[in-house]
Amino acid sequence: MAEQEKRRRTAKKEQLIDTAFGHLQPQATDIEKVTLGALMIDEDAFSVVSEILRPETFYEPRHQKIYRAIQTLNMNEKPVDIMTVAEQLKRDDELDNVGGAAYIVDLSSQVASSAHIEYHSHILQQKYIARQLISFAGNIETKAFDESVDVDELMQEAEGSLFELSQKNMRQDFVQIDIVVENAMNIITKAAANKDGLTGVPSGYTALDDITSGWQASDLIIIAGRPAMGKTSFALSIAKNIAVDFRQPVAFFSLEMNNVQLVNRLISNVCEVKGSKILSGQLDEEEWKRLDAKVHLLSGSPIFVDDTPGLSIFELRTKARRLVREKGVKIIMIDYLQLMNANGMRFGNRQEEVSTISRSLKGLAKELNIPIIALSQLNRSVDTRDTSKGVDGKRPQLSDLRESGAIEQDADMVLFVHRPEYYHLFVDEHGRDLRGMAQIIIAKHRKGATGDVLLTFKGEYTRFANPDDNSLDALPPQYVGQTFESGMNQPSDDPLGPPPPMIPQF
Repeated sequence: MAEQEKRRRTAKKEQLIDTAFGHLQPQATDIEKVTLGALMIDEDAFSVVSEILRPETFYEPRHQKIYRAIQTLNMNEKPVDIMTVAEQLKRDDELDNVGGAAYIVDLSSQVASSAHIEYHSHILQQKYIARQLISFAGNIETKAFDESVDVDELMQEAEGSLFELSQKNMRQDFVQIDIVVENAMNIITKAAANKDGLTGVPSGYTALDDITSGWQASDLIIIAGRPAMGKTSFALSIAKNIAVDFRQPVAFFSLEMNNVQLVNRLISNVCEVKGSKILSGQLDEEEWKRLDAKVHLLSGSPIFVDDTPGLSIFELRTKARRLVREKGVKIIMIDYLQLMNANGMRFGNRQEEVSTISRSLKGLAKELNIPIIALSQLNRSVDTRDTSKGVDGKRPQLSDLRESGAIEQDADMVLFVHRPEYYHLFVDEHGRDLRGMAQIIIAKHRKGATGDVLLTFKGEYTRFANPDDNSLDALPPQYVGQTFESGMNQPSDDPLGPPPPMIPQF
Protein backbone atom coordinates (compact mmCIF):
# COMPACT_ATOMS: atom_id res chain seq x y z
CA MET A 1 0.00 0.00 0.00
CA ALA A 2 2.84 2.35 0.89
CA GLU A 3 4.52 1.49 -2.42
CA GLN A 4 1.37 2.41 -4.35
CA GLU A 5 1.15 5.74 -2.54
CA LYS A 6 4.80 6.43 -3.36
CA ARG A 7 4.21 5.71 -7.07
CA ARG A 8 1.13 7.93 -7.05
CA ARG A 9 3.10 10.85 -5.61
CA THR A 10 5.92 10.33 -8.11
CA ALA A 11 3.44 10.31 -10.99
CA LYS A 12 1.88 13.52 -9.71
CA LYS A 13 5.29 15.24 -9.57
CA GLU A 14 6.02 14.15 -13.14
CA GLN A 15 2.66 15.55 -14.20
CA LEU A 16 3.56 18.98 -12.79
CA ILE A 17 6.89 19.10 -14.67
CA ASP A 18 6.79 20.08 -18.33
CA THR A 19 9.72 18.21 -19.89
CA ALA A 20 9.60 20.34 -23.04
CA PHE A 21 10.56 23.48 -21.13
CA GLY A 22 12.30 22.05 -18.09
CA HIS A 23 10.14 24.11 -15.72
CA LEU A 24 7.03 23.64 -13.68
CA GLN A 25 4.01 24.79 -15.65
CA PRO A 26 2.38 27.87 -14.07
CA GLN A 27 -0.22 26.50 -11.69
CA ALA A 28 -1.71 27.04 -8.23
CA THR A 29 -3.44 23.80 -7.26
CA ASP A 30 -3.92 24.87 -3.63
CA ILE A 31 -5.82 27.97 -4.78
CA GLU A 32 -7.82 25.76 -7.14
CA LYS A 33 -8.90 23.66 -4.13
CA VAL A 34 -9.86 26.72 -2.09
CA THR A 35 -11.84 28.17 -5.04
CA LEU A 36 -13.78 24.95 -5.61
CA GLY A 37 -14.45 24.64 -1.87
CA ALA A 38 -15.80 28.20 -1.77
CA LEU A 39 -18.11 27.49 -4.71
CA MET A 40 -19.64 24.60 -2.78
CA ILE A 41 -20.32 26.51 0.43
CA ASP A 42 -21.67 29.78 -1.06
CA GLU A 43 -24.47 29.62 -3.61
CA ASP A 44 -23.76 33.19 -4.81
CA ALA A 45 -20.04 32.62 -5.40
CA PHE A 46 -20.43 31.22 -8.92
CA SER A 47 -21.95 34.46 -10.25
CA VAL A 48 -18.79 36.29 -9.14
CA VAL A 49 -16.36 34.06 -11.05
CA SER A 50 -18.43 32.70 -13.94
CA GLU A 51 -17.03 35.26 -16.40
CA ILE A 52 -13.46 34.68 -15.25
CA LEU A 53 -13.16 30.91 -14.86
CA ARG A 54 -13.69 28.12 -17.36
CA PRO A 55 -13.02 24.40 -16.81
CA GLU A 56 -9.72 24.63 -18.70
CA THR A 57 -8.58 27.46 -16.40
CA PHE A 58 -7.86 24.80 -13.77
CA TYR A 59 -4.54 23.00 -14.10
CA GLU A 60 -5.48 19.84 -12.20
CA PRO A 61 -7.66 17.58 -14.46
CA ARG A 62 -9.77 16.51 -11.47
CA HIS A 63 -10.53 20.13 -10.69
CA GLN A 64 -11.60 20.72 -14.28
CA LYS A 65 -14.20 17.96 -13.96
CA ILE A 66 -15.46 19.28 -10.62
CA TYR A 67 -15.80 22.84 -11.90
CA ARG A 68 -17.64 21.58 -14.98
CA ALA A 69 -20.12 19.81 -12.66
CA ILE A 70 -20.61 23.03 -10.67
CA GLN A 71 -21.11 24.92 -13.94
CA THR A 72 -23.76 22.42 -15.08
CA LEU A 73 -25.67 22.69 -11.81
CA ASN A 74 -25.72 26.48 -12.02
CA MET A 75 -26.89 26.48 -15.64
CA ASN A 76 -29.74 24.17 -14.64
CA GLU A 77 -30.53 26.41 -11.63
CA LYS A 78 -29.85 23.59 -9.15
CA PRO A 79 -28.34 24.11 -5.69
CA VAL A 80 -24.59 23.61 -5.37
CA ASP A 81 -23.11 21.80 -2.37
CA ILE A 82 -20.98 18.73 -1.69
CA MET A 83 -23.96 16.36 -2.12
CA THR A 84 -25.27 17.84 -5.42
CA VAL A 85 -21.77 18.14 -6.90
CA ALA A 86 -21.01 14.51 -6.05
CA GLU A 87 -24.33 13.45 -7.55
CA GLN A 88 -23.67 15.41 -10.76
CA LEU A 89 -20.22 13.84 -11.08
CA LYS A 90 -21.83 10.43 -10.63
CA ARG A 91 -24.28 11.19 -13.45
CA ASP A 92 -21.32 12.25 -15.60
CA ASP A 93 -19.54 8.99 -14.66
CA GLU A 94 -16.63 11.02 -13.30
CA LEU A 95 -16.96 10.66 -9.52
CA ASP A 96 -14.36 7.91 -9.19
CA ASN A 97 -12.00 9.76 -11.55
CA VAL A 98 -11.88 12.80 -9.24
CA GLY A 99 -11.17 10.78 -6.08
CA GLY A 100 -14.70 9.92 -4.98
CA ALA A 101 -17.07 11.72 -2.63
CA ALA A 102 -14.32 11.87 0.01
CA TYR A 103 -12.28 14.27 -2.16
CA ILE A 104 -15.32 16.54 -2.64
CA VAL A 105 -15.82 16.66 1.15
CA ASP A 106 -12.10 17.39 1.63
CA LEU A 107 -12.30 20.38 -0.75
CA SER A 108 -15.20 22.00 1.08
CA SER A 109 -13.53 21.46 4.47
CA GLN A 110 -10.50 23.53 3.44
CA VAL A 111 -12.34 26.86 3.30
CA ALA A 112 -14.54 28.74 5.73
CA SER A 113 -15.90 31.48 3.42
CA SER A 114 -15.88 32.74 -0.17
CA ALA A 115 -14.66 36.23 0.77
CA HIS A 116 -11.56 36.12 -1.46
CA ILE A 117 -12.90 34.02 -4.32
CA GLU A 118 -12.69 36.79 -6.95
CA TYR A 119 -9.06 37.50 -6.08
CA HIS A 120 -8.28 33.79 -6.20
CA SER A 121 -10.02 33.38 -9.56
CA HIS A 122 -7.89 36.14 -11.10
CA ILE A 123 -4.76 34.31 -9.96
CA LEU A 124 -5.99 31.12 -11.65
CA GLN A 125 -6.80 33.06 -14.81
CA GLN A 126 -3.28 34.53 -14.93
CA LYS A 127 -1.74 31.07 -14.51
CA TYR A 128 -3.95 29.74 -17.32
CA ILE A 129 -2.98 32.54 -19.71
CA ALA A 130 0.69 31.98 -18.87
CA ARG A 131 0.32 28.28 -19.76
CA GLN A 132 -1.33 29.19 -23.05
CA LEU A 133 1.50 31.61 -23.88
CA ILE A 134 4.10 28.92 -23.11
CA SER A 135 2.29 26.49 -25.39
CA PHE A 136 2.01 29.16 -28.09
CA ALA A 137 5.70 30.09 -27.85
CA GLY A 138 6.77 26.44 -27.85
CA ASN A 139 4.76 25.70 -30.97
CA ILE A 140 6.20 28.69 -32.81
CA GLU A 141 9.72 27.84 -31.65
CA THR A 142 9.41 24.27 -32.93
CA LYS A 143 8.16 25.42 -36.33
CA ALA A 144 10.86 28.12 -36.55
CA PHE A 145 13.54 25.41 -36.33
CA ASP A 146 11.87 23.57 -39.23
CA GLU A 147 13.54 24.86 -42.41
CA SER A 148 10.65 23.60 -44.55
CA VAL A 149 8.28 26.12 -42.93
CA ASP A 150 7.86 29.46 -44.71
CA VAL A 151 8.83 32.22 -42.25
CA ASP A 152 6.32 34.74 -43.60
CA GLU A 153 3.49 32.23 -43.18
CA LEU A 154 4.76 31.39 -39.69
CA MET A 155 4.68 35.08 -38.73
CA GLN A 156 1.09 35.34 -39.95
CA GLU A 157 0.16 32.20 -38.00
CA ALA A 158 1.88 33.52 -34.87
CA GLU A 159 0.11 36.86 -35.11
CA GLY A 160 -3.24 35.16 -35.73
CA SER A 161 -2.84 32.76 -32.81
CA LEU A 162 -1.78 35.54 -30.45
CA PHE A 163 -4.72 37.69 -31.57
CA GLU A 164 -7.11 34.76 -31.02
CA LEU A 165 -5.62 34.19 -27.57
CA SER A 166 -6.03 37.84 -26.56
CA GLN A 167 -9.61 37.96 -27.86
CA LYS A 168 -10.61 34.90 -25.84
CA ASN A 169 -9.19 36.31 -22.62
CA MET A 170 -10.21 39.96 -23.06
CA ARG A 171 -12.83 41.07 -20.56
CA GLN A 172 -14.45 44.49 -20.67
CA ASP A 173 -15.71 45.54 -17.25
CA PHE A 174 -18.85 47.60 -16.70
CA VAL A 175 -18.79 51.25 -15.63
CA GLN A 176 -21.20 53.30 -13.55
CA ILE A 177 -23.37 55.49 -15.80
CA ASP A 178 -22.22 58.83 -14.31
CA ILE A 179 -18.92 58.66 -16.22
CA VAL A 180 -20.73 57.87 -19.48
CA VAL A 181 -23.22 60.71 -18.92
CA GLU A 182 -20.34 63.14 -18.35
CA ASN A 183 -18.65 62.04 -21.59
CA ALA A 184 -21.92 62.35 -23.50
CA MET A 185 -22.51 65.85 -22.13
CA ASN A 186 -19.00 66.91 -23.16
CA ILE A 187 -19.70 65.77 -26.71
CA ILE A 188 -23.03 67.62 -26.77
CA THR A 189 -21.37 70.79 -25.44
CA LYS A 190 -18.66 70.64 -28.11
CA ALA A 191 -21.31 70.06 -30.77
CA ALA A 192 -23.23 73.11 -29.56
CA ALA A 193 -20.10 75.22 -29.94
CA ASN A 194 -19.80 74.16 -33.59
CA LYS A 195 -22.09 76.23 -35.80
CA ASP A 196 -22.15 73.43 -38.38
CA GLY A 197 -23.30 70.87 -35.78
CA LEU A 198 -20.47 68.45 -36.57
CA THR A 199 -19.46 66.07 -33.78
CA GLY A 200 -17.27 63.78 -35.88
CA VAL A 201 -14.66 63.96 -38.62
CA PRO A 202 -16.12 66.06 -41.49
CA SER A 203 -16.47 64.47 -44.93
CA GLY A 204 -16.40 67.82 -46.71
CA TYR A 205 -19.81 67.18 -48.29
CA THR A 206 -22.40 69.48 -46.78
CA ALA A 207 -25.54 67.40 -47.36
CA LEU A 208 -23.82 64.23 -46.18
CA ASP A 209 -22.49 65.88 -43.03
CA ASP A 210 -25.96 67.26 -42.29
CA ILE A 211 -27.23 63.66 -42.03
CA THR A 212 -24.23 62.04 -40.31
CA SER A 213 -22.85 64.98 -38.27
CA GLY A 214 -19.47 63.79 -39.52
CA TRP A 215 -17.83 60.37 -39.30
CA GLN A 216 -18.33 59.35 -35.68
CA ALA A 217 -15.68 57.90 -33.37
CA SER A 218 -15.70 54.08 -32.97
CA ASP A 219 -17.96 53.66 -36.04
CA LEU A 220 -17.34 51.15 -38.81
CA ILE A 221 -18.50 52.73 -42.08
CA ILE A 222 -18.86 50.62 -45.21
CA ILE A 223 -18.77 52.35 -48.61
CA ALA A 224 -19.91 49.88 -51.25
CA GLY A 225 -20.56 49.88 -54.96
CA ARG A 226 -20.21 47.93 -58.16
CA PRO A 227 -17.02 48.35 -60.25
CA ALA A 228 -16.86 51.68 -62.15
CA MET A 229 -19.22 53.41 -59.71
CA GLY A 230 -16.32 55.43 -58.29
CA LYS A 231 -16.15 54.20 -54.69
CA THR A 232 -12.33 54.51 -54.59
CA SER A 233 -12.59 58.03 -56.06
CA PHE A 234 -15.19 58.86 -53.43
CA ALA A 235 -12.95 57.57 -50.64
CA LEU A 236 -9.97 59.52 -51.98
CA SER A 237 -12.10 62.66 -52.26
CA ILE A 238 -13.10 62.24 -48.61
CA ALA A 239 -9.45 61.66 -47.62
CA LYS A 240 -8.40 64.77 -49.54
CA ASN A 241 -11.13 66.87 -47.89
CA ILE A 242 -10.20 65.69 -44.40
CA ALA A 243 -6.41 65.99 -44.76
CA VAL A 244 -6.05 68.98 -47.09
CA ASP A 245 -9.08 71.12 -46.25
CA PHE A 246 -9.46 70.30 -42.55
CA ARG A 247 -5.82 69.30 -41.79
CA GLN A 248 -6.81 66.18 -39.88
CA PRO A 249 -4.47 63.15 -40.24
CA VAL A 250 -5.78 60.29 -42.40
CA ALA A 251 -4.41 56.77 -42.94
CA PHE A 252 -5.22 55.15 -46.29
CA PHE A 253 -4.56 51.43 -46.70
CA SER A 254 -4.64 50.60 -50.41
CA LEU A 255 -4.72 46.89 -51.20
CA GLU A 256 -5.65 47.42 -54.85
CA MET A 257 -3.31 50.20 -56.06
CA ASN A 258 0.29 51.04 -55.24
CA ASN A 259 1.14 54.34 -53.58
CA VAL A 260 2.19 56.09 -56.83
CA GLN A 261 -1.12 55.24 -58.52
CA LEU A 262 -2.93 56.46 -55.44
CA VAL A 263 -1.04 59.77 -55.38
CA ASN A 264 -1.62 60.24 -59.12
CA ARG A 265 -5.34 60.01 -58.44
CA LEU A 266 -5.03 62.55 -55.65
CA ILE A 267 -3.12 64.91 -57.94
CA SER A 268 -5.82 64.53 -60.60
CA ASN A 269 -8.46 65.19 -57.94
CA VAL A 270 -6.85 68.30 -56.47
CA CYS A 271 -5.53 69.86 -59.68
CA GLU A 272 -8.36 68.83 -62.03
CA VAL A 273 -6.01 67.33 -64.57
CA LYS A 274 -7.13 64.19 -66.35
CA GLY A 275 -5.61 61.01 -64.95
CA SER A 276 -4.65 59.80 -68.43
CA LYS A 277 -2.62 62.96 -69.00
CA ILE A 278 -0.87 62.66 -65.62
CA LEU A 279 0.09 59.12 -66.58
CA SER A 280 1.43 60.15 -70.00
CA GLY A 281 2.79 63.56 -68.98
CA GLN A 282 1.17 65.15 -72.05
CA LEU A 283 -0.34 68.23 -70.40
CA ASP A 284 -1.21 71.40 -72.25
CA GLU A 285 -0.13 74.83 -70.99
CA GLU A 286 -3.32 75.47 -69.02
CA GLU A 287 -3.02 72.08 -67.31
CA TRP A 288 0.61 72.69 -66.36
CA LYS A 289 -0.45 75.96 -64.80
CA ARG A 290 -3.18 74.26 -62.83
CA LEU A 291 -0.85 71.43 -61.74
CA ASP A 292 1.93 73.75 -60.62
CA ALA A 293 -0.52 76.08 -58.91
CA LYS A 294 -2.29 73.49 -56.79
CA VAL A 295 -0.09 70.44 -56.30
CA HIS A 296 1.44 72.18 -53.28
CA LEU A 297 -1.83 71.52 -51.44
CA LEU A 298 -0.80 67.89 -51.16
CA SER A 299 2.74 68.64 -49.98
CA GLY A 300 2.93 68.20 -46.25
CA SER A 301 -0.69 67.10 -45.98
CA PRO A 302 -1.25 64.57 -43.15
CA ILE A 303 -2.07 61.59 -45.40
CA PHE A 304 -0.30 58.33 -44.56
CA VAL A 305 -0.39 55.70 -47.30
CA ASP A 306 0.21 51.97 -46.95
CA ASP A 307 0.04 49.81 -50.10
CA THR A 308 0.90 46.44 -48.54
CA PRO A 309 -0.67 43.78 -50.81
CA GLY A 310 -2.74 41.07 -49.13
CA LEU A 311 -2.83 43.01 -45.85
CA SER A 312 -3.99 40.88 -42.93
CA ILE A 313 -6.28 42.12 -40.19
CA PHE A 314 -3.46 41.49 -37.70
CA GLU A 315 -0.98 43.65 -39.62
CA LEU A 316 -3.63 46.35 -39.86
CA ARG A 317 -4.18 46.33 -36.09
CA THR A 318 -0.46 46.75 -35.42
CA LYS A 319 -0.02 49.55 -37.95
CA ALA A 320 -3.24 51.32 -36.97
CA ARG A 321 -2.19 51.48 -33.32
CA ARG A 322 1.14 53.04 -34.30
CA LEU A 323 -0.51 55.55 -36.62
CA VAL A 324 -2.93 56.70 -33.92
CA ARG A 325 -0.25 56.79 -31.23
CA GLU A 326 2.60 58.36 -33.23
CA LYS A 327 0.85 60.35 -35.99
CA GLY A 328 -2.43 61.28 -34.32
CA VAL A 329 -4.50 59.73 -37.14
CA LYS A 330 -8.21 60.60 -36.80
CA ILE A 331 -9.66 58.23 -39.40
CA ILE A 332 -8.57 55.04 -41.20
CA MET A 333 -9.66 54.11 -44.73
CA ILE A 334 -9.27 50.67 -46.34
CA ASP A 335 -9.58 49.92 -50.07
CA TYR A 336 -11.01 47.35 -50.00
CA LEU A 337 -12.32 44.87 -47.42
CA GLN A 338 -12.56 41.75 -49.62
CA LEU A 339 -8.83 41.95 -50.45
CA MET A 340 -7.90 41.59 -46.77
CA ASN A 341 -7.23 38.25 -45.11
CA ALA A 342 -7.03 36.73 -41.65
CA ASN A 343 -3.95 34.55 -42.06
CA GLY A 344 -3.06 32.34 -39.14
CA MET A 345 -6.68 31.49 -38.34
CA ARG A 346 -8.63 28.53 -39.69
CA PHE A 347 -11.96 28.96 -41.46
CA GLY A 348 -14.42 26.63 -43.10
CA ASN A 349 -15.02 29.04 -45.98
CA ARG A 350 -14.35 32.55 -47.25
CA GLN A 351 -17.61 33.88 -45.73
CA GLU A 352 -16.36 32.98 -42.23
CA GLU A 353 -13.06 34.75 -42.91
CA VAL A 354 -14.79 37.92 -44.17
CA SER A 355 -17.05 37.82 -41.11
CA THR A 356 -13.98 37.69 -38.85
CA ILE A 357 -12.35 40.60 -40.73
CA SER A 358 -15.53 42.68 -40.48
CA ARG A 359 -15.95 41.96 -36.77
CA SER A 360 -12.26 42.75 -36.15
CA LEU A 361 -12.53 46.10 -37.96
CA LYS A 362 -15.46 47.06 -35.76
CA GLY A 363 -13.49 46.00 -32.67
CA LEU A 364 -10.49 48.04 -33.83
CA ALA A 365 -12.65 51.13 -34.36
CA LYS A 366 -13.93 50.81 -30.78
CA GLU A 367 -10.47 50.17 -29.37
CA LEU A 368 -8.87 53.19 -31.09
CA ASN A 369 -12.04 55.31 -30.74
CA ILE A 370 -11.82 56.56 -34.32
CA PRO A 371 -13.99 55.95 -37.39
CA ILE A 372 -12.86 53.28 -39.83
CA ILE A 373 -14.09 53.45 -43.43
CA ALA A 374 -13.84 50.21 -45.39
CA LEU A 375 -14.71 49.92 -49.06
CA SER A 376 -16.60 46.84 -50.16
CA GLN A 377 -17.69 45.19 -53.37
CA LEU A 378 -21.31 44.45 -54.28
CA ASN A 379 -22.35 41.22 -55.95
CA ARG A 380 -23.59 41.03 -59.55
CA SER A 381 -27.30 41.05 -58.72
CA VAL A 382 -27.40 44.85 -59.21
CA ASP A 383 -26.35 44.50 -62.85
CA THR A 384 -28.99 41.86 -63.62
CA ARG A 385 -31.96 43.89 -62.40
CA ASP A 386 -34.52 45.28 -64.82
CA THR A 387 -33.97 48.91 -65.90
CA SER A 388 -37.61 49.21 -66.99
CA LYS A 389 -38.45 50.11 -63.39
CA GLY A 390 -36.44 53.31 -63.77
CA VAL A 391 -33.81 54.49 -61.31
CA ASP A 392 -35.00 52.17 -58.55
CA GLY A 393 -34.43 49.15 -60.78
CA LYS A 394 -30.65 49.45 -60.39
CA ARG A 395 -30.64 50.83 -56.86
CA PRO A 396 -28.25 48.85 -54.60
CA GLN A 397 -29.63 47.08 -51.52
CA LEU A 398 -28.04 45.85 -48.31
CA SER A 399 -28.50 42.26 -49.48
CA ASP A 400 -26.10 43.03 -52.36
CA LEU A 401 -23.06 43.26 -50.06
CA ARG A 402 -20.63 40.67 -51.30
CA GLU A 403 -19.49 37.50 -49.48
CA SER A 404 -20.93 38.04 -46.02
CA GLY A 405 -24.08 39.30 -44.32
CA ALA A 406 -21.88 39.98 -41.29
CA ILE A 407 -20.61 43.15 -43.01
CA GLU A 408 -24.10 44.62 -42.78
CA GLN A 409 -24.49 43.51 -39.16
CA ASP A 410 -21.14 44.85 -37.96
CA ALA A 411 -21.32 48.20 -39.78
CA ASP A 412 -22.68 51.28 -38.04
CA MET A 413 -23.26 52.88 -41.42
CA VAL A 414 -23.52 51.50 -44.95
CA LEU A 415 -23.28 53.86 -47.93
CA PHE A 416 -23.67 52.95 -51.57
CA VAL A 417 -22.00 54.90 -54.38
CA HIS A 418 -24.44 54.73 -57.29
CA ARG A 419 -24.36 56.46 -60.67
CA PRO A 420 -27.62 55.86 -62.57
CA GLU A 421 -26.02 57.50 -65.61
CA TYR A 422 -23.80 54.40 -65.94
CA TYR A 423 -26.95 52.36 -66.67
CA HIS A 424 -28.29 55.03 -69.10
CA LEU A 425 -30.76 56.35 -66.53
CA PHE A 426 -30.61 60.14 -66.74
CA VAL A 427 -33.56 61.38 -64.67
CA ASP A 428 -34.62 60.45 -61.13
CA GLU A 429 -38.15 60.05 -59.77
CA HIS A 430 -38.24 63.80 -58.97
CA GLY A 431 -37.31 64.79 -62.50
CA ARG A 432 -33.78 65.88 -61.59
CA ASP A 433 -31.05 65.57 -64.21
CA LEU A 434 -28.61 62.82 -63.17
CA ARG A 435 -26.00 63.36 -65.87
CA GLY A 436 -22.64 63.96 -64.20
CA MET A 437 -24.19 63.20 -60.81
CA ALA A 438 -23.70 60.42 -58.24
CA GLN A 439 -26.11 59.23 -55.59
CA ILE A 440 -24.62 58.53 -52.16
CA ILE A 441 -27.24 56.24 -50.66
CA ILE A 442 -27.17 55.95 -46.86
CA ALA A 443 -28.81 52.52 -46.58
CA LYS A 444 -28.01 51.90 -42.91
CA HIS A 445 -27.35 54.43 -40.18
CA ARG A 446 -27.35 53.06 -36.66
CA LYS A 447 -27.18 56.51 -35.05
CA GLY A 448 -29.42 58.54 -37.32
CA ALA A 449 -31.43 58.91 -40.49
CA THR A 450 -31.00 57.26 -43.87
CA GLY A 451 -31.43 58.99 -47.20
CA ASP A 452 -29.81 60.00 -50.49
CA VAL A 453 -27.25 62.71 -51.19
CA LEU A 454 -26.54 63.98 -54.71
CA LEU A 455 -22.94 64.92 -55.52
CA THR A 456 -21.25 66.06 -58.68
CA PHE A 457 -19.01 63.37 -60.19
CA LYS A 458 -16.11 64.41 -62.41
CA GLY A 459 -14.88 61.04 -63.59
CA GLU A 460 -11.94 62.34 -65.61
CA TYR A 461 -10.58 63.90 -62.40
CA THR A 462 -11.66 61.06 -60.07
CA ARG A 463 -13.37 63.75 -58.04
CA PHE A 464 -16.65 64.05 -56.14
CA ALA A 465 -17.81 67.54 -55.19
CA ASN A 466 -20.71 69.39 -53.68
CA PRO A 467 -23.09 70.40 -56.51
CA ASP A 468 -22.38 74.10 -55.94
CA ASP A 469 -18.61 73.70 -55.59
CA ASN A 470 -16.67 75.64 -58.23
CA SER A 471 -13.63 76.34 -56.10
CA LEU A 472 -11.20 74.49 -58.34
CA ASP A 473 -12.31 75.98 -61.62
CA ALA A 474 -10.17 79.11 -61.42
CA LEU A 475 -6.41 79.55 -61.10
CA PRO A 476 -4.89 81.73 -58.36
CA PRO A 477 -4.37 85.34 -59.59
CA GLN A 478 -0.56 85.09 -59.76
CA TYR A 479 -0.81 82.37 -62.44
CA VAL A 480 -3.14 84.20 -64.83
CA GLY A 481 -1.30 85.26 -68.01
CA GLN A 482 1.86 83.28 -67.17
CA THR A 483 3.45 81.11 -69.87
CA PHE A 484 4.90 77.77 -68.76
CA GLU A 485 7.37 75.81 -70.88
CA SER A 486 7.26 72.79 -68.53
CA GLY A 487 5.45 71.66 -65.48
CA MET A 488 8.39 72.33 -63.19
CA ASN A 489 8.47 76.09 -63.89
CA GLN A 490 6.78 78.57 -61.63
CA PRO A 491 6.73 82.40 -61.50
CA SER A 492 9.84 83.66 -59.77
CA ASP A 493 7.80 85.56 -57.20
CA ASP A 494 5.53 82.62 -56.43
CA PRO A 495 5.22 82.36 -52.64
CA LEU A 496 4.10 78.74 -52.74
CA GLY A 497 7.53 77.18 -53.04
CA PRO A 498 8.47 73.97 -54.88
CA PRO A 499 5.46 71.80 -55.73
CA PRO A 500 6.38 68.11 -55.61
CA PRO A 501 3.88 66.28 -53.33
CA MET A 502 5.41 64.24 -50.55
CA ILE A 503 2.78 61.88 -49.21
CA PRO A 504 4.33 59.88 -46.35
CA GLN A 505 4.16 56.11 -46.65
CA PHE A 506 3.67 54.24 -43.39
